[in-house]
Parts: sequence; structure tokens; C-alpha cells
Amino acid sequence: MENQALGLAEAVARLIPAIIDIRRVRWRPAFDWLPVGLKKASWMLASESPVPADGEIWPDLWIATGRATLPLSLAARRQGGGRTFVVQTQDPRLEPSLFDLVVAPAHDGLTGDNVVSITGSPHRVTPQALAEAAPAFAGRLDALPRPRVGVLIGGKSKAFDLTPDHAAELAGRIADAVRASGGSLMLTFSRRTPAAAAAVMTERLEGLAGWIWDGEGPNPLFAFLHVADHILVTEDSANMAAEAASTGKPVHILPMVALKPPGKFARLHADLEAKGAARPFDGALETWSYAPLAETDRAARAILKAMGREASVAATPAAISTPV
Repeated sequence: MENQALGLAEAVARLIPAIIDIRRVRWRPAFDWLPVGLKKASWMLASESPVPADGEIWPDLWIATGRATLPLSLAARRQGGGRTFVVQTQDPRLEPSLFDLVVAPAHDGLTGDNVVSITGSPHRVTPQALAEAAPAFAGRLDALPRPRVGVLIGGKSKAFDLTPDHAAELAGRIADAVRASGGSLMLTFSRRTPAAAAAVMTERLEGLAGWIWDGEGPNPLFAFLHVADHILVTEDSANMAAEAASTGKPVHILPMVALKPPGKFARLHADLEAKGAARPFDGALETWSYAPLAETDRAARAILKAMGREASVAATPAAISTPV
């Protein structure tokens, strides 16, 4: 979630001079369960409130992500007196008109006069960010044989699971494809990947040329995306799919164990496929090309337009608060 708010703030900052101030939000456990409308007192927070106190300077732009931020976004809009433009990402499951702008995934189906629908989620992946990250890992990656196959593995969620048996099956299919191509593997697990599934996949894949990141040391994800010729992404993550599709590399969607009908994830993958970015993984590393998705930049331009600001003409930096 933090990457969604921060990625959108960074996209705005690429268009106008801006100072980004990150505020992480957490409610005390005794009050976390309360409905949005009852979370009004700052003493209910286990973190410092991002809402400016009397006499403090309000930001020009407020970008928030996650349900924990909703009461604070409503307070910022109510108390800011029009000084702060409030943007909520994701579907807030509240009336969109309560915010100045909502940047929501198109696959959620949210509509409204102040809703900007994008494919996937906002993120921090840009060609420049990937290129800047790659040199730190050049010694480990530059010698890998091509095609280089980046693999992003998610994990258990409300809609999907990654059991050890399914992990073993996926690992076998990935290994067969990498061996058949004569290439190499670059794999990362997410925080949601079950330990047993990660262990099975590591055991089945560690004999391949490449790198399975074990979570130790600096995260090589951006370097993996930069040097990859193909990217394989499990179907459980809108974030990972959107990040992969911003590279212009072929994105292959890996199936998971479905716990319920895929719904919005099926709509997301259909959208990515219609844009030429992604296809279901069929065991082969087929190559294709498409225009890299730049949905975060598109959302940033929509924010500035709604604010009445023009790119690259701000005389002084705009203050952006990004509660997550």
C-alpha cells in the first residue's frame, strides 16, 4: 500500500516541483475494528496523526492508501478548508464525492465524476528507477544467460492460496521453460508467500542458473525487472502485475489455487491481455511487444488537472502528504 501512495506522489513530483512527506498510519488495536465514521479522535491512533494541528501548514496535496487512512482523509477534507486536495487510492467503499479525487483500479468497477480508473494499481516502477537500481546488482546479473526470466511469486490471500503441492507444480513448469530456453532465473517471493511453498519452490529451482532472492540484503526486484526478458507473475497480485506491465516485457500470468471466483483479478488480467501486456503462462516463453503501461503517470496528470495545476510551471515546491 505504501508503494501505491508513494508511487503516485513521485509521479506528481516528476511533473511539478514537490516535497514529499510520508506519514504511516496505525490505529490502536482497541479501536482498529471501529467503522470509519467512529474513528475521529487522534488519541485512538497508535501513530502520529498526519492531519495538521492548529497553526501547522497544510499540504497542497494529500494522497492516502488503505482503509486505515479513510477517517483521516475525510478529516483532512473537512478541516482543510479547501487548502488541501485530497486523493484516495483504491476503492474506498465510500461515496467517491467525499474525496476530491479517487484513483481506483478499473477492475474494481468504481465510477463517478471524480474517479480516475487505471489498469492495476499506482506503483513506483519507471524506466529510470529500474535503470538506476540495476548497477548495484550488475555483478550478480550481467553474466546470466539469456533469456533472463524474472519470476514474482505472491501467496495466500482471500481469493488465492499457494499450497506446497501447487508450488511444486509451478516450479516444475517454470524449470522446464527456463531449461528449454537455455536461459536463467531471477525469482523473488512476497511477504505473503507461505514458508512451505517458498521452500518447495527454492528446492525445485535452485539448480537453475540465476538467483533466488532469499530476502537477505538489498531487494533486487527493480534490477530483476530491468534485465528480465520475460516476467512471470502469480495471479494474486494486482500490484505485481501492474509493475511488470510497465516494463514493456512479456508478462506471463501464473495460476494459483483459487479460493473463490477470481472476479476482479480476472477483469484485471483481461484488461492487461487486451492491452497486449500479459498472457496466461502456457509453459512456453513466447516473446511479444507492447507499449509499456504508464498508468501511474496518467493518474498524476489527472490529479494536477483537477487541482488546476500545470506540469513544470510551479514557482515553489508543492507539499505532498502521503498517508499509508
